[in-house]
Amino acid sequence: AFAHQGHDLTQEIAERNAFYKTAKRDLSHCDVTLRKRGTHARQQERREAAIAKAQRNVAKRDATDVSHLSSLDVTPTTSGVEDIIFANSTCLLSPEGEEGPYYVKGEYIRSDISEDQPGVEVIWDLQFINAETCEPIENLTSDIWHCNATGVYAGVIATGNGNTADTSNIDKTFLRGLQTTDSEGVVQYTSIFPGYYSGRATHVHVETHLNGTVLPNGTYTGGSIAHIGQFFFDQDLITEVNALSPYSENTNTITENADDRVVSAELENDADPFLNYVLLGDSVSDGLFMWVTLSVNPSASYTSSPASELTADGGVAVSSSSSGPSGVNGGNGTMMGNGTGPAGTMPSG
Repeated sequence: AFAHQGHDLTQEIAERNAFYKTAKRDLSHCDVTLRKRGTHARQQERREAAIAKAQRNVAKRDATDVSHLSSLDVTPTTSGVEDIIFANSTCLLSPEGEEGPYYVKGEYIRSDISEDQPGVEVIWDLQFINAETCEPIENLTSDIWHCNATGVYAGVIATGNGNTADTSNIDKTFLRGLQTTDSEGVVQYTSIFPGYYSGRATHVHVETHLNGTVLPNGTYTGGSIAHIGQFFFDQDLITEVNALSPYSENTNTITENADDRVVSAELENDADPFLNYVLLGDSVSDGLFMWVTLSVNPSASYTSSPASELTADGGVAVSSSSSGPSGVNGGNGTMMGNGTGPAGTMPSG
């Protein structure tokens, strides 16, 4: 199976299926713990009324047929917004082991990853819950990356990823970054709505790191990897965004959620890989506020397969190794950089 030209997914798919056999699929077993720590109790009448209106039956239904447009009246600056949105958030455990061919290690710790990329502004709130203890995971470093409005990833020169003659792309860092969770297990990113490329539905990659090091210039190195996955967007929302410029200039072939193998794998295992969202204005073009809860096992250990590394000399292509859970491919879960990081200051934006 091939999604990116030249990238064999056979091993990653096998590892993901092996993970599914033993992993907890949602956080239903965490309800008592979450109530004891006050996660539910902090929601008052306004939140409860909104949740009652927005609740859906999630038992063995196809999430591609359900709108994740929320009725909650919230923005990123609403008082107590995290208590409100995560009381009504999807519990998601993405397939482990499918990192894709465009991962770059050693990127910047930052909340705004958009840089100068044009597109619909999005603000993502992600909450990470320990699948074993049911507690929010504090000091977990999330790592996300996605393509731009026309389907190109920064930091990688590869067939199928934009113009391969543009060798300057190896040094680009747009739409990549890391954030460390607070006491509620939450991080927030500002970016643009992702574009798409042939063979895959619109998606964002997420990887989680523990016990790494933030270098003086703000990049991240070392530590262990506890989670590898992806999250997705409602198809009608994607269609609406793709009608706008510069998304409308994308010449790649569209793959819808219903035809995406990763989405299909998650739905078969009762996951809901789609972000909840509200509009920040009268239309999609005014921006989106989106959120999701991710269940992670911090004791899991995975090995990354980076295509490139951001170093003191800029982006450098690296030889990839297999990616997957420890015990499946024998990975040790380390993601060691060279300890130098890129020189200079973090890109603006």
